[in-house]
Amino acid sequence: MKKTLFALLSILLLAGCSEPQVTGWIRVNQMGYLPVSKKVAVFLVKDTVDIKKFEVKDSATGKTVQKFKLEDNFGTWEQFGNAVRLDFTAVETPGVYYLEANGVKSPFFHINKNVYDGTADFLLNYLRQQRCGWNPYIQDSCHTHDGFITGSNDKKLEGKHIDVVGGWHDATDYLQYSTTSLNTIFQMMFAYQQNPQAFTDQYDARGEKGANGIPDIIDEIRWGLDWALKMNPKKDLMFNQIADDRDHVGFRLPSNDPARYGRDTDERPVYQVTGEPQVRGKFMNNTTGVSSTAGKFASAFALGAQIMREYDPAYAANLQQKAKEAYDFALTKPGAQQTASVVSPYIYAEDNWVDDMELAAIQLDYLGQGGEYLPDAMKYAAMEPVTPWMGADTASHYQWYPFVNLGHYYTAQNAKGAQRDTVISYMKKGLDGILKRGEKNPFLNGIPFIWCSNNLTVGGLTQAKLYKKLTGDSSYEELEAAMRDWLFGCNPWGTAMIVGMPNCADSPEDPHSSYREGGKKLYATPGGLVDGPVYSTIYNSLIGIRLSKEDAYAPFQTVWCVYHDDNGDYSTNEPTMDGTASLTYYLSAMQEEGKKM
Repeated sequence: MKKTLFALLSILLLAGCSEPQVTGWIRVNQMGYLPVSKKVAVFLVKDTVDIKKFEVKDSATGKTVQKFKLEDNFGTWEQFGNAVRLDFTAVETPGVYYLEANGVKSPFFHINKNVYDGTADFLLNYLRQQRCGWNPYIQDSCHTHDGFITGSNDKKLEGKHIDVVGGWHDATDYLQYSTTSLNTIFQMMFAYQQNPQAFTDQYDARGEKGANGIPDIIDEIRWGLDWALKMNPKKDLMFNQIADDRDHVGFRLPSNDPARYGRDTDERPVYQVTGEPQVRGKFMNNTTGVSSTAGKFASAFALGAQIMREYDPAYAANLQQKAKEAYDFALTKPGAQQTASVVSPYIYAEDNWVDDMELAAIQLDYLGQGGEYLPDAMKYAAMEPVTPWMGADTASHYQWYPFVNLGHYYTAQNAKGAQRDTVISYMKKGLDGILKRGEKNPFLNGIPFIWCSNNLTVGGLTQAKLYKKLTGDSSYEELEAAMRDWLFGCNPWGTAMIVGMPNCADSPEDPHSSYREGGKKLYATPGGLVDGPVYSTIYNSLIGIRLSKEDAYAPFQTVWCVYHDDNGDYSTNEPTMDGTASLTYYLSAMQEEGKKM
């Protein structure tokens, strides 16, 4: 219903204007803008009409606040006769506004220093909903018998029970991966470390409403770290995954999971990290080593030791020891540990690992503060100076993961002189790759539109923000703004990409979520960042996608990429825990930036 009203509003606003009337849509950041920030909207025009000027108007009075002349139009793009970037950065006075050009009006938007307040905290709603074991959303427990060891290189361990209850469900399905979970933990810790004042205390450790004297993000971090310790129960023994794609048996609540794995109970398989290829249906995955997973354990434990000292010193000391052990294990067989599937061809096909080792090394260096691990960090940084998707046209699913190498940021902080400059140049080269590709479209978005493209967007955003923090160089300010605004509605579809945020704007209403029964939505998924658009070529090749209703965004689907707010589209509209967690840093940084204005 909301999307229908937005479409009608776009049509009605064309009437009764003195400007030459055109058919078009102005896409803005519906969350809003900080007063001192880059502000650019995109006007998609159906016809081949040059746009000469536009105005910023007060939402309450309709009076013009400022007029702008336009000299350059992007020109024909996809099915649109013209596309125009409307730069209104000069407007800094707090207020509620809209843009108008040639009789077309944008949605209302805010300009003030508080527009991002509470947004990072809001994302944690989705993490709490994804909890495995005790789940505060459904007020019930799930998967309490996990699990039995499989894929082991030790016959004595194969089939044995191990307690790995906890953590988070990866997305709509109920699989759990160390790869994505450890990154989820690290991203939240990074957000808290950089912007601790942005996070409040409204929930307890179980995820129940009520303060407990600890920031909610720390409660969520602790939930994840407790599970990670179970997945690495002793030195040289790690586990990579709980369950597999036999999980895919339709929508259902996690407490009512009928998936079975060759046993009479609901006990699920727990795949060991061996560094050897494991089952992938009639194929094998392309595992080459243990470093990608073990490196993530090491970095998560090392940063966890730093973060948790304030809250539980003994726990932090254990994490510090575990971090060193995990790093040593990562050195035993360099390479990437991929996930396993049984009945479908889809896996997390991660094949890089030196980024994980750089991050692990530099986090251990922070623990010791003696420079012992800095040479390792520099070595690994040089082996992959740019996260390969930055500037690439495509990639396999999660081929280059995590989507941003935070190791570069930490290494640049600890390095000095030429070494520091070298690492910063790596970050710059990655941003240049995104920028070059983005110049091909009016949204300045240079992200390859593979599965989880929104996660890539957040990765690019994070790198842009950190590069400016390290250097003071604002060269990528417009690129950063374009990627940020894309997530909040400045995209072809005019929709935000986070469920329920911003409120009273176009945002995902019908995400691909298991919280359904008989086709009916039982629970919303507030705070979840959805996967985001994919190339139309990818969408048309995927198995099992069936839209449940007429596509409200049909006029805006392009040959370039597509997005559907429909529970039947698992490729573009499925929230993920790691993507959601990765956004906590950027939004918390924006909140703190606003406080300084």
